[in-house]
Amino acid sequence: MEEWLGKPVADALTEKIRSRAVLAGVMPRLTILRVGARPDDLSYQRGALRRMEACGFEAEVQTFPENVSQEEFERALKKAGSDPDTDGILLFQPLPAGLDAGRIRECICPEKDLDGISPVNQAKLYAGDRSGFAPCTAEALMRILAFYGVNPRGKKAVIVGRSTVIGRPAAMLLLASDATVTITHTKTVNLAAECRQADILVAAAGHAGTVTADCIKPGAVVLDVGINVDENGKLCGDVDAEAVIRDGKAAALTPVPRGVGSVTTSVLAEHLLTAAIRRRGF
Repeated sequence: MEEWLGKPVADALTEKIRSRAVLAGVMPRLTILRVGARPDDLSYQRGALRRMEACGFEAEVQTFPENVSQEEFERALKKAGSDPDTDGILLFQPLPAGLDAGRIRECICPEKDLDGISPVNQAKLYAGDRSGFAPCTAEALMRILAFYGVNPRGKKAVIVGRSTVIGRPAAMLLLASDATVTITHTKTVNLAAECRQADILVAAAGHAGTVTADCIKPGAVVLDVGINVDENGKLCGDVDAEAVIRDGKAAALTPVPRGVGSVTTSVLAEHLLTAAIRRRGF
C-alpha cells in the first residue's frame, strides 16, 4: 500500500503559484477571521500562514472570542469585504452556536470568498460554474488524485460525510469529473458495506476511527480528510490508519497529518492569487 503524502503535491502547486504571481506582478493579501481557538483551526491557520509566506503573499489574522456578538462579527466580515487591501477572506468553520452561520455566510463577499462558503459560490459549485471558488479541502482532494494519476471517470466514489464544507462539495467535484458518487454519513445503515463499493473512498465524517479496515475494497484509494485530536493530544484522521495499513487491501492512503492539509493550503493560496488577479482586471 502506498502512502500518498501531500507535500509533493503542495510543493508542485506552490511553485506554479509563485511563477504565476511573478508573471502577473501582484502581491495578494489574505485576511483570516477566526472565532475561538479550536485545535484544528489553529493547526490549519499555522499551515495557511506558512503557505502564504512560501508563496510570497501577505496575510493577517483577526481573532474573536467565542462570545463575540453577531453584529460585531458581521461588521468585521463586511469591513474585510470592502477593504481595498484585502484580496481574499478565509473564515474558519464551524462557528460557535451563538452565531447565526447562515447570516454570516451571506455577509461574505463572493469575490473574496476563497473557501466557497457564500451562497453565490455554493450555487456556482452545484451548477458546475467554474467561475466560483470551491471549498479548498474538497478541491485539494481532486489535486491529489490528479497528481498521483487517478482519473475519477467511471469510478465509484463513496464519501463518508455530508457537510457543506467537505462532503457535499467533494461529491460535486467528483461528479463533475464523471465519477459515480454515493454520499454516506454516520447514520448510514451498514456503512462498511457502502464503503466497500468504493474505488475512491473519502473519509470526511469528523470522527476519529469512522473508517475501519472492514470498510476498504481491495485496491481502493482512501483519502482521509478528518482532523481530530486523540487522547494523547495528537492529530489523527477519520480513518483507523494503523488497522488499514496492517490490513493492506487499500492501494493508497493519505496520512493525517502530512496528507490533505498541506494541499488545502496550497489551493487556498491559488484561490487568493486568482481573486487578486480578477480584482485587478487582468
